Amino acid sequence: MARQAQFAELARQLSAFGAVKRELERILPPDCPAGSTAVLGLLGRYGEMRMTHLAELLSVDMSVSSRHVAHLVDRGWIERAADPADKRSRILRLTPAGRAKLAELSRRSEELLAERLDGWSARDVDQLTRLLTRMRAEFDCRPGRAVRPVRDGERYADEPGTGVGNRQDGDVRPGTPDSDGARLGDPNPGEPRTERADPGVPRPQPPPPPPVHQRSTRTPAIT
Repeated sequence: MARQAQFAELARQLSAFGAVKRELERILPPDCPAGSTAVLGLLGRYGEMRMTHLAELLSVDMSVSSRHVAHLVDRGWIERAADPADKRSRILRLTPAGRAKLAELSRRSEELLAERLDGWSARDVDQLTRLLTRMRAEFDCRPGRAVRPVRDGERYADEPGTGVGNRQDGDVRPGTPDSDGARLGDPNPGEPRTERADPGVPRPQPPPPPPVHQRSTRTPAIT
């Protein structure tokens, strides 16, 4: 088992890891910042999906994902299509131009990493990837974490396509409640949740009014 001093050193290294992520972000084109790159990366990895699912995967509020989807739609990189299962919903998918853009972004990240890690062996790169994946899984699956969705203007939980995750303290994972009691992916996030009645349990009924003969017929005194 790792010692306390090892965890302290790991914490120091992780706090300095922002320099790596910032350099990966600097190579992104001006018309496709990190948030937009994250959306393209998820659609490229998982395929078409609804907006609610996209927000869950990004661990961001719906307003954040909607803003970046609109940005990508305007540039013709993704499209909104009718959902065959629900005509009121829309499915997001990459366009051919979006796939080409994602390939360009991936190439930029790969070239930068290949340049910076030129002296690494393939085994070293594989080991780093495996350990980072394992570490991230530990944080993603840890029960009982204090979580909330990322609001508009804050940093993103994940940025696929840049090669580096961007989880900040307090970010959520899909399906966790925010400070208002809503869950990402709810039909109406932010509205009060109502509990469904169990059909096997009778609802409590109000007490019946007293019989007529027990009701008082006295009139109140006038003072």
